[in-house]
Amino acid sequence: MSADARNAEQIAYWNGPGGKGWADRQEEQDALLEPILAATIARAAVHAGERVVDVGCGAGASAVQLGRLVGSSGRVLGIDVSEPMLARAAERLPIDLPIDLVRADATTHQFSRASFDLLFSRFGVMFFAEPARSFANLRTASRKGGRLAFACWRRPEENLWVMVPLRAAYQHVPRLPKVGPEEPGLFSFASEDRVRRVLSEAGFRSIGCEPLDFEFDIAAGRGLDEAVLSATTIGPASRAIEGQPPEVRQAVAASIRQAFVQHQSGSRVPLSAAVWIVTAISP
Repeated sequence: MSADARNAEQIAYWNGPGGKGWADRQEEQDALLEPILAATIARAAVHAGERVVDVGCGAGASAVQLGRLVGSSGRVLGIDVSEPMLARAAERLPIDLPIDLVRADATTHQFSRASFDLLFSRFGVMFFAEPARSFANLRTASRKGGRLAFACWRRPEENLWVMVPLRAAYQHVPRLPKVGPEEPGLFSFASEDRVRRVLSEAGFRSIGCEPLDFEFDIAAGRGLDEAVLSATTIGPASRAIEGQPPEVRQAVAASIRQAFVQHQSGSRVPLSAAVWIVTAISP
C-alpha cells in the first residue's frame, strides 16, 4: 500500500483493533453517525453525474450514500488505509452503484489529476501526521472550482459520548498517552483556527466551518448493555482497555455502566456530540 511513513502509527491502529471494531459494529456505527453523514452530504450539495473522492470511507456508509446521489453517470472513489473496514465495505456495496475502493494513504496516493468535483469525508481526515501536505495531495485530484466538504469533531469537552465512558475507564486503567492538540487523533481538528490554517496552506479557499450539535444515543435504543458494549468496542475508552486482563475490563464495563445510568432515558443513553462541518473550494 502506498503510504507516508509518518502515518504508520495510525495505519497500524486502523488495521488492528480500531479497524476490526468498526467493521464488526458497522451497522450500529452507521445508525449512530447517520445524522452527521446526512448533514455533511447536504452541505456538500452532491449532484448526479459528479465524481467524488470519499476520504477515509471506512466500512462504506458514506460511499454508498454518495454513489446513490451521483448515479450511473457519476463515480465515487472510496479511499482508506484500513483493510478490515474496506473488506466490510466491499461485502456490502450494491453492485449497481458506481463505486471503486482503494486501500491507500491519501497523503501519497496518486489521484487522477483535476478530475473530481468533490472531496468528501465523514471523520476520515483527522489522522494525518502532516495534514496540510495530505490535503495538498488531495487537492491535486480536484478540478478547478471543485468542492471540499468534511465532518470533524470539536473539543473533547463538547463530546460527552467520548468523555463519559473514558473518565469511567480511567478509574481502573492508566490514562492514554497525552495527545497534543495538533497531533493525529479524533480531536486534531477541534480548533477552527487550525482547520482554516491547514486548508489555506494546502491551497483551498472560501473556507467555512459550521458548528453543529447532535445527540448520540450510544445505546441505539437497546438499553444499557448495548451502550456499554459500544463504548468498550469503539472509541478512546476501548483503546484505553486494550491488553487489559478480563477482570480489569469487567471493572471498567461496570463503571461505564454506572456512568451511563446518569444519562439514561428509558432504553436510550443520549450523549452530546459536537462537530464542525467544513467546506472549501479548490481555486
